[in-house]
This record gives sequence, structure tokens and C-alpha cells, in this order.
Amino acid sequence: MTDAPAVRTRIIAIANQKGGVGKTTTAINLGTALAAIGRRVLLLDLDPQGNASTGLGIERASREKTSYDLVSGEATIAETAVATAIPNLDVIPSTVDLSGAEVELVDQPRRAYRLKEALGGLAEPPGYDYVLIDCPPSLGLLTLNAMVVAHSVLVPLQCEFFALEGLSLLMRTVEQVRASYNPSLEIQGVVLTMYDSRNLLSGQVAEDVRGYLGSKVYETVIPRNVRLSEAPSHGQPALVYDHRCAGSQAYIKLAGELLRREEPRAA
Repeated sequence: MTDAPAVRTRIIAIANQKGGVGKTTTAINLGTALAAIGRRVLLLDLDPQGNASTGLGIERASREKTSYDLVSGEATIAETAVATAIPNLDVIPSTVDLSGAEVELVDQPRRAYRLKEALGGLAEPPGYDYVLIDCPPSLGLLTLNAMVVAHSVLVPLQCEFFALEGLSLLMRTVEQVRASYNPSLEIQGVVLTMYDSRNLLSGQVAEDVRGYLGSKVYETVIPRNVRLSEAPSHGQPALVYDHRCAGSQAYIKLAGELLRREEPRAA
């Protein structure tokens, strides 16, 4: 196991306004891979569907304090974070109650900063090296809150025909957040997901995205893999369900690539 360097907590929002692009799968398995190599990770489930929580084995009946309580200011990180079966990986679970938060936030003062205020104590013990925020598939107030508190945005991008169109919209949103709320926000990287090497379209999309964003696109691509799809129904990350499958191996490589990008900041 690699010793984790002493770095300040890095907060990464995993976002894409499209559903079904592998966002939650990326949050779960990237978090697991980082935890496996010794990083302390908090996965904040900010999607009312709560799929990241389910995929980490957190039963709905046991979610007493959730991300809704955190965003609404009714609970702290310490009160909402629960340990998973993965050493070094905690999760703040979500329930459908969170879907009401956007409506409630509309008329609240500093509505874009509620999550930032809630996460303000991350430098205190127990502390985390990374906070991964699994955003909902929209660009509403919850995603805005995630981008306001985040240092960077990681974008899972499905290798499909309309990928660049959706990416352009997300990039504009990041620019708007940078201009109005969080000037240090950056694109951490773009991860190509559901890649099928037998499909010419996957290769063309990958080429187009790399031409558009260059080195911001990860070298690691996440393949279409049935084991990645099966794992959440067992309440396990794919890296636990079948660590030898192609999908798991890709997320291990992705974690290593992310660390190479992130941790020189500590030097």
C-alpha cells in the first residue's frame, strides 16, 4: 500500500448533465481504487436517486442522516458520513428527500454556497485526502453547489454521437460558475466511458474529444463491461465484485492517472 502524502483535501465534482454516462459507476469505483492505495476518501452522494449509496452497500432503511441533512444545515459531516465495507472509504448517503432540496434552496440566501459552508470543516480530523461528489444528471442547484465547493470537475463522457454537444454545454456551465462563484474551478479531466473498441463510432468520438480538449482527456478509457453493470445490484464496487474484469482494471489505471495529475500539487 502506498503511503498517502500530507495534502489538503481535494474536492472533485463528478458531473455530467446527461444520465447513463457512467457517472455514478465512476464515483464508486474511482473512490474504491483511491481508497485501496491508501487515500482517505469521502464519497458524497448528491443525487436523489441514491445509486452511489446503494452501490456501496448502504441499505435505504439505514440512511438516517443524509446529504439532504448536510445541505440543509441540519447535520454535519461527522453526523452524516458512514463507513463502507471498503477501508478508507466513507460515504454520505442520499435518499429521494434530496429532490426537494433544490426547491427549498431557491429562496434561500447564499443558496449556491450551502454545500461549501457544510464542508468547511474538512481540514479538521478525521480529514480526507479526496472528496468525490456524485452529482445528479442535471445542471440545477445541487450541481451548482457541488461546483462552487469543488476544486475541479471530472467529466465522465459516454462514447456516443452527441457527446461533444453535451460536453460544450457543461464547459459553458463551468465557465459561468468560475466567473460568478468559484474562480479557481477547473476541469480536472474528461473520462471516456462505455468505450467499445469494436465500434467505429467509439473511436471517432474519442478522437474528436481529444482533439477538442487535448491533455484534459484521460489516456485511460472505461470499456463497456457487464461486470461494471452487475456490481451495484450486489451492493459492491466492481473492484470488489470482480477485480480482474476489464472495467475494474480500467478504474485502477484511472486512479493512478488521477494521482499523477493531482499530487504534484503537494510538492
